[in-house]
Amino acid sequence: MKSTEFLFDTHTLTDAGAIHRIAQAGLRNGYALAAWKLPGSTIKSILLTDEVRSFSAEDQLESLEGGFVFCPFNRQEAGYYLKADLLFKIKDEKISHEETPLAVTSLEWLKNQPEPAAPVSFYRPSSETHLFRKPQPDFKKLVDECVQYIATGRAEKIVPSRYKAIPLPSDFNPIVAFQKLCAAHPHALVSLVSIPTVGTWLGASPEILVQVEDHAIFRTVALAGTQPYTPGANLKEVAWTQKEIEEQALVSRYIINCFKKIRLREFEEHGPKTVVAGNLLHLKTDFSVDLKATHFPQLASVMLNLLHPTSAICGMPMEAALHFLKNHEGYTRQFYSGFLGPVNINNTIQVYVNLRCMQLTAQSLICYAGCGVTIDSLPQKEWDETEMKLNSLLTVVL
Repeated sequence: MKSTEFLFDTHTLTDAGAIHRIAQAGLRNGYALAAWKLPGSTIKSILLTDEVRSFSAEDQLESLEGGFVFCPFNRQEAGYYLKADLLFKIKDEKISHEETPLAVTSLEWLKNQPEPAAPVSFYRPSSETHLFRKPQPDFKKLVDECVQYIATGRAEKIVPSRYKAIPLPSDFNPIVAFQKLCAAHPHALVSLVSIPTVGTWLGASPEILVQVEDHAIFRTVALAGTQPYTPGANLKEVAWTQKEIEEQALVSRYIINCFKKIRLREFEEHGPKTVVAGNLLHLKTDFSVDLKATHFPQLASVMLNLLHPTSAICGMPMEAALHFLKNHEGYTRQFYSGFLGPVNINNTIQVYVNLRCMQLTAQSLICYAGCGVTIDSLPQKEWDETEMKLNSLLTVVL
């Protein structure tokens, strides 16, 4: 119910307080929400909607109204599209008072929301029993089984994953965790998504899946290889093992093969180069396509369906790697290594692979991580890599 007068001044709300106020108002009304910060930006966006639609492989990114997509690893399962019924931006630590119709409508709605009597909880499953029906397999043994499978010649690379569940701290606040991730991961898509009947997920992903700028330039990346980052280290002097270099080359080749499938030859490739993602380093190759020169305005949707699940989160060939993971990984990934991001907001599409993410349940925080296994992989090193990735989130939010 709306009041007849403004209950507070939105000009006086700063960063965390503004996000908290917006989120609480949305949750109290039963809305789904998505909050995010794009790489290299300090602007935080918060979307609210009471209209959550399904999103499948048949849907076109380019035809959607401004909103946010949130989709699982398994493409046979429908994902979600959250239309931006209300949209807020936090600039310079305060709510931006833009003069667009959506911004004006959103601010008027927020000003008329009453102060909640008590905090409203974010959406989450009431039980974990349906999430993990049996203990996950020994990860080092799983890596060894991957190597043995690769040795048969049926796959070049497999990306097994695991999860770590820790008791939910009594004072855990998703908004505070989101703020901490924004500060710790300036070069990642930092996200907080909470949907009724689905749950709440937090993450900080460094990996673009598909990106379109001003309907003109398409981008995607190949990201692979992981090692710890020492602040102040000279990135030009970072050494990579032959296994890591070959793993990254496989991901790049996977993208190029997708271009070949649609007979697209007019693309630019830059890299690989060493990049920082939080407290980790990766090898990254950038790909771009001029959409106007190639007359391919729907390239993002076409490539989304060709790329996902990428070799960086599944393996090569995709069918063989998927078959192996389905029979050996031992759990359902849900939204881990799926994809998410804002679409058609500010004339851009920004869809990322859902890496470095965690799920909020009634009892736990569940973090997810994987690693690329090739013929040269060593189980202990792959275990260590997943530990680094899991801790890159836990050490920030706890």
